[in-house]
Amino acid sequence: MRAELVAVGTELLLGQIVDTHSAFLSRELSELGIDVYFHTSVGDNRERLREVVRQAVSRSDLVIFTGGLGPTEDDLTKETVAEVLGVPLVEHPPSVAVLERMFSDRGLSVPASNYKQALMFEGGTVFANPNGTAPGAAVTVRGTTCVLLPGPPTELYPMYRAEVRPFLMSIRPSEEVVVSKVLRFYGIGESHLMERIDERIRNQDNPTLAPLAKEGEVTLRLTAKAADRKRALDMIEPVKKAILRSVGRYVYGEDEKTLEKAVVRALVRRGKTMALAESCTGGGLARMVTSVPGSSAAFSGGIVCYTHAVKEHQLGVPSNILKSRGAVSMEAAKALAEGASHRIGADYGIGVTGVAGPDPAEGKPVGLVYVGLAERGRPTRVHRLFLSGSREKIQIRAAKHALFILLERLKKGEATHEVI
Repeated sequence: MRAELVAVGTELLLGQIVDTHSAFLSRELSELGIDVYFHTSVGDNRERLREVVRQAVSRSDLVIFTGGLGPTEDDLTKETVAEVLGVPLVEHPPSVAVLERMFSDRGLSVPASNYKQALMFEGGTVFANPNGTAPGAAVTVRGTTCVLLPGPPTELYPMYRAEVRPFLMSIRPSEEVVVSKVLRFYGIGESHLMERIDERIRNQDNPTLAPLAKEGEVTLRLTAKAADRKRALDMIEPVKKAILRSVGRYVYGEDEKTLEKAVVRALVRRGKTMALAESCTGGGLARMVTSVPGSSAAFSGGIVCYTHAVKEHQLGVPSNILKSRGAVSMEAAKALAEGASHRIGADYGIGVTGVAGPDPAEGKPVGLVYVGLAERGRPTRVHRLFLSGSREKIQIRAAKHALFILLERLKKGEATHEVI
């Protein structure tokens, strides 16, 4: 089944909101074995919307529209789809009753404009909306099924899960499902990753491999289509094992496990804690760690130490190091890591110092970063990094490198990875 998603709303084209619905629906349809071929965004303009509808129904078996089901004049989705398909809209008494009850419960009468939300495709399917005034709808004409969903996320997602998903399962032509497994890599670029994977695996069509470069890391999605979930996972497993044999040293997690989640969970499992001394990352590393639910069990605290005075007085960096070697130095990173561990009180201390840009500092180039890792009872190690990109990218990459270095220590006893 060839599917297409159409997001309706001028606010999408103006950049006032981001179309997260299409990402959600693509994932959901993939699990049902329904292939999504196109994503389209169109504003609240009848003629342009009419053109998009015509094109979509001419090339797709399933078209899902999101947005444009409200009561105002610029909510045109249902009316335009009905016009293009040649299907009349008729009053749906159950939807009228729900609408009147919702307003009555608030002590209000129904505005005349809202009644258009109770007009549905003749002979179509209606999806109840307990969270809003706009029901969803579906109609099939000349082999193409159009599904219309409301725009607000609090209405769309519950409606999809409760009513639309079962509907789609009933109309899909086969019982095949699509299952994906995501491997997450750090310390290797996308091109080098694919070079190291056997060509026979790279070029097969089931399961398929799809790399995606993110900021400072790479994900690899393995996707299989089969009669059921277990069979799909069985198809993925030998491919996954082959990949791990080649590049497993760079894998830090699977599926939704981010680098920060992996670090926090590893610390919690071992009953250990970490503390931070951040200079060039400016608190970004602490923000990443504390975004993980339950991180308080692993994160003792951190200090953003931009000035020499804070480095010296709060974290104990010797003044002679700052004067002779500079704040951006291996010695300073080592002292920052040890100061974080000792003064905040944690099993591990991370110190990050470097030049994020846009200009060089202390005669040192933009992108030079030192990450110190201190651990109680073990020698402190310092890693020198040469990072590229904008100031923000260097900060993000430095923070992720620091997390990966700690994760390697937690998993293997030492960070021995090469970055390629």
